[in-house]
Amino acid sequence: MTYAVKEIYYTLQGEGAQAGRPAVFLRFAGCNLWSGLERDRESAVCTFCDTDFIGTNGPGGGKFKTASALVDAVKSEWPKESTRGQPYVICTGGEPLLQLDKPLIDAFHAEGFEVGVETNGTIEAPAGLDWICVSPKSTAPLVQRTGSELKLVYRQKDALPEKFEDLAFDFFYLQPMDGASRVAETAAAIEYCRTHPQWRLSLQTHKLVGIP
Repeated sequence: MTYAVKEIYYTLQGEGAQAGRPAVFLRFAGCNLWSGLERDRESAVCTFCDTDFIGTNGPGGGKFKTASALVDAVKSEWPKESTRGQPYVICTGGEPLLQLDKPLIDAFHAEGFEVGVETNGTIEAPAGLDWICVSPKSTAPLVQRTGSELKLVYRQKDALPEKFEDLAFDFFYLQPMDGASRVAETAAAIEYCRTHPQWRLSLQTHKLVGIP
């Protein structure tokens, strides 16, 4: 298949259980919950997305005809002088599971990469992933109900934490919704974690400290 990629870049993970870990971000183009166009935001299932996933014109983006070609592009972003620390790629979007498949996962593993995915959970994840982070969105049906980390943007009136607390994840995170009410949402998330210690607070540290 041809993989449509918005951008590829090396940075530190800013959120959740892997916060602070160096990683190559592989952002696939496209999503099944929003077109990415502002004119469609109000009617979308997910109305609060803060990511540009339209097209293939970002840094390192493009259309890759084979899994090996895409892996080579990701590999080129990992520090060449590094001899320690396992290479790590985070497949994100948009919705990465519209494109991420077993041949690509296997190709990453063949080059020594650990493979993580950040998904809205509406599509079943292929076998072989090393880290699965699911972020449920509003009324979208949750198909991927197991994984490493459930990271819930808080507060969503149609996706409250108690709806997910019995699912089979290793970590449960609340991430305050960004925007005009960020201060109030952060305070609400802190209070919820205090009174429901199953949940941990996730902050977008890359925004707080200015990491691209």
